[in-house]
Amino acid sequence: MTGRVTGAAAALADELPGWVTLLRAPNPGPMTLDGTNTWVLRAPGAEHAVVVDPGPADEEHLAAIAAHAPVGLVLITHGHPDHTEGAPRLSERLSGVHVLAADPAHTIGGEPLTEPGEHFGGFGLEIRLLDTPGHTADSVCFLVEHAGERVVLTGDTILGRGTTVVAHPDGHLGDYLTSLELLSTYRGIPALPGHGPALADCGVAAEFYLAHRRARLDQVRAAVAAGATTAPEVVERVYADVDRSLWWAAEWSVRAQLEYLGVAARESGAGGAELEQP
Repeated sequence: MTGRVTGAAAALADELPGWVTLLRAPNPGPMTLDGTNTWVLRAPGAEHAVVVDPGPADEEHLAAIAAHAPVGLVLITHGHPDHTEGAPRLSERLSGVHVLAADPAHTIGGEPLTEPGEHFGGFGLEIRLLDTPGHTADSVCFLVEHAGERVVLTGDTILGRGTTVVAHPDGHLGDYLTSLELLSTYRGIPALPGHGPALADCGVAAEFYLAHRRARLDQVRAAVAAGATTAPEVVERVYADVDRSLWWAAEWSVRAQLEYLGVAARESGAGGAELEQP
């Protein structure tokens, strides 16, 4: 769900470190852009690779990932099925390789990722966990470094094109803004997103996202002040230029925005969700 912004939030990366490989899943769509990005990281000379976000349970895609075996570790940025559905099958294909995620439901053979700033991985790579909830409650990013080259794997917290949905009620806008502020400190470091092309500068992209979110909040405030009484009415006013087939996703973000602004939704006698100031 890319909202009104359809271009990239920062310049595209001209090139990536030689130890980074992109495998794109064949699941393009309005919510997944060109498809889910699976990132394979292998330090030069290292025996084992690290895989980030296996993607959907597509056998050809999983076979393409498995072709990069041996794999020492699989990491998950967040629990949406287009990033995790293939993880159990991939672990099986790779002789039980551990899959680590913030949510225990998506963790296989290891411990969930619970310590922000935690360093782990090995395999010739320095991997640091960045706690970045907001898109979902379990969203994390990974700062990965080898020989002075660094990248940030951003999942759906920052996309390669357009902006992302705050998936209310699991997602939380206040948390998301805090996470973007954290990512804005990683200036000059490429962002490897969960969808779309790689971006040259994670910090610049995060600052763009922050400005976009603040502008959206102003639009939602104005819509409510102008008389919008339900979340769908806010969507109709604020997301008028978005394809109507995606308004259901826009409503997730609107509900997150209303919660952040302290505007509560209640059920009306007619069965619709009305807005009230608590």
